[in-house]
Amino acid sequence: MSPTVEGPHHASAPVVAAYSYCEAVTGSQARNFAYGIRLLPADKRHAMSALYAFSRRVDDIGDGTLAPEAKLARLEETRTLLGRIRDGRVEEDDTDPVAVALAHAARRFPIPLEGLDELIDGVLMDVRGVEYETWDDLKEYCRCVAGAIGRLSLGVFGTTPGAREADRAPEYADTLGLALQLTNILRDVREDAANGRTYLPAEDLAKFGCSGGFHGDRPPAGSDFAGLVHHEVRRARALFVEGYRLLPMLDRRSGACVAAMAGIYRRLLDRIEREPEAVLRGRVSLPVREKAYVAVRGLSGLDARTISRQSTRRRSL
Repeated sequence: MSPTVEGPHHASAPVVAAYSYCEAVTGSQARNFAYGIRLLPADKRHAMSALYAFSRRVDDIGDGTLAPEAKLARLEETRTLLGRIRDGRVEEDDTDPVAVALAHAARRFPIPLEGLDELIDGVLMDVRGVEYETWDDLKEYCRCVAGAIGRLSLGVFGTTPGAREADRAPEYADTLGLALQLTNILRDVREDAANGRTYLPAEDLAKFGCSGGFHGDRPPAGSDFAGLVHHEVRRARALFVEGYRLLPMLDRRSGACVAAMAGIYRRLLDRIEREPEAVLRGRVSLPVREKAYVAVRGLSGLDARTISRQSTRRRSL
């Protein structure tokens, strides 16, 4: 899976400017992903920034203040733009830098752009207020908004020649996306509740006495909130272990990118597990220096080797 046209240093001025815009969006808004993306060579970094900027646009529509009808219209407009990109109908002098950059990236790498259609489908579920009865129901949403991003990213990363199980790489990329999204859902429980959204499966909420929802900085009266969080943490950890089977299939810098991004979320999960009620008091995050440390570990391959050993032990049980 190699680039199919010119490298970034041969790109036209409008394309270079478009990528610069997308990198600025990524650097300012991708609180966690930017640390991994920085580890990539320029061509892959540019393509990932274009993917992020387009995805950010879709997410911002769903999270914005427009009325639901206006959000639905904007999402359909964005889907139409995606169709133009897919069909090669975006020119380099187009006034939309995100479209220019993504169109160029899609010509250079085998990016499965249908994954962005899935992302739009997932955000439409948000706008329509879909709730999830079971983990299988929530898993379908997570595949749209996060698993699809994993598969899109794999189109940029590619797999190394002769990699074992390379045909399963999209499956592992998808699973890693699920792990990240479930971590996000746990981290944002209170914020989502304030916005009228509940993502955790209704059957899990009922099992731990949390069906009444989350309306303050304390768990619902009589609930086993810690039990609920630990239940979801175990689910996320299993997804991480499975998803990390992707890493040996990637080249060093692509693997470092994935390990850094996923490593930050795994550390967030550790914090949430240690202090479940912290997610009700505010957004749990890592300090900048810890994120940088995780990125360095990713580049050195330390996290990849650790998780690979965990995955091997898990399969042998």
